[in-house]
Formats: sequence, C-alpha cells, structure tokens
Amino acid sequence: MKLVRYGARGAERPGLRAPDGSLRDLSGHVAEIDGRVLAPGELRRLRTLDPRDLPAVEGTPRIGPCLANVGKLIGIGLNYSDHAAESGMPVPSEPIVFMKATSAISGPYDDVEIPAGADKVDWEVELAFAIGTRAKNVSESAALDHVAGYMILNDVSERAWQAERQGQWTKGKSHDTFAPMGPWLVTADEIADPHALAMRLDVSGTRRQDGSSRTLIFGIAHLVSYLSTFMTLEPGDVVTTGTPPGVGLGMRPQLYLKPGDTMRLEIDGLGYQEQRCVRAA
Repeated sequence: MKLVRYGARGAERPGLRAPDGSLRDLSGHVAEIDGRVLAPGELRRLRTLDPRDLPAVEGTPRIGPCLANVGKLIGIGLNYSDHAAESGMPVPSEPIVFMKATSAISGPYDDVEIPAGADKVDWEVELAFAIGTRAKNVSESAALDHVAGYMILNDVSERAWQAERQGQWTKGKSHDTFAPMGPWLVTADEIADPHALAMRLDVSGTRRQDGSSRTLIFGIAHLVSYLSTFMTLEPGDVVTTGTPPGVGLGMRPQLYLKPGDTMRLEIDGLGYQEQRCVRAA
C-alpha cells in the first residue's frame, strides 16, 4: 500500500494512492496515518479494503508529510562510502547517529526555507523507514519485522550550522522545512529489496545526485538492531539512512542552495518530491 496524507497544513486527512494512481480517502477507516496505523494488524486490515470502494479525492490537493505524530526523527550520517569520500571523511566503523527536530518535517512539495544568516544550505536525497512495532535490543535477524514501510526524505542541511557552530549536527539539520517527507509511505511488503533502489536528485534542472541504496554501508536491519540497543524505537519513529554522493558540500567549488532554486528527488518505487527554495519569513 501507498499511504498518504492530503489537505491544508495542520488539517491533513488520511488517504491511499490506489494502483490506478488515483487518490482515495481513508478517513472512514482510520483517523490518521501515524504509528497506530503502522501496527501489523492495522496494516492487514487496510489491505483488505478495495481502493475502488473508497471515496475518490477530487482535484489536486496539497500532499502533506506521509506520516503524522512522528515521535523520533533519527538521522544516520556518512552511510554511503562514496559520500564519505566526497566529504573527505573516513568510512565510519559504526553508524553515526544524530537527531532532526520533528518540527522540521514538511510536505514533499512544500517550499524549503533558506534561514536568515544561512549560506550553506545543502540537499540530500535519502531513503527513510518507519517503525511499525516497538523495538528494543532486537537482533539483526528479526530487525526487519519492525519496519512498517519506506519513504523519501530530503535531509536538508545547513553545513555551517552543522559543522562550524560547535556541538551536535542537530543544529544544522533541524530548521523548519528541513525534512520534506513523502509523498507516500510505501508498506514494506511492496519493496522487494530496500538495498537495491536507485536514487536521484536534481537542482534547478541539473542532476546532482545519482546513486543507489546498494552502496549503503550499514543496511536497514543493522540500523534497527544497532539503534535499538541505545533507545527504544516506537511505532511511528522514522530513521533516515544517509545520502549518496553529489551533495553541494562535496563539489569543487562547493555549491549551495539559494532562493529560487528547485529540488526534485526520486527513489525507485517511492515516488518523487519537488521543492522550491524561498527565504524564511
């Protein structure tokens, strides 16, 4: 299934993208697309529905973040060997973990803000996954049982705030709109191999990233198991797994986003995103 949320910001409704590409309303069956809906029993119940029996959504409403009430938004840094190389950093011996504020989450087609005083705002197409069942100290062999589905996340990053302002990466990762999510949450049963997905990102019509999740250093099962030793992963938590090469930080000379730029991101099987960069109010 492809679960989606649509409507005005703060008033999104639950929906489903049908196999024929139409948008169908799910509000007669669930109140929201959040951690409660990602439970295996709930997903099984939704799979019994015939999309043709659900009300069709007319027009072209705004598409919101595909998951509501995210408890934790966890980032993994330098998780592609070729991205580590372009960043001039060694391949990590274990996952680099940081947090993004959940207030950074926005819709896949919403504008991305360039904050005042920020001149190193960068793009990062990433494969993210959502937790469906509570995970604590889980083995790697059982880890994928806790993954409900996958989505695109643009891990927008202000590099100076991330690396030049002391302390954690979180500061450079958490401004409003720095986590466009969606358009859909694709349930895990529809993704045969999350480690074989092509990933692309264009900036203002120029291809900047063209990679694949095949080059992940630490795979999905390892990440779930690893993270669950440090914190309990709850239904509705999201982990974004890192970006392939081609970010502005790695270019020579470096290149960063400016107001008026557009980003288009795509991952096989997960749809696409498109954002316009604007100055923050």
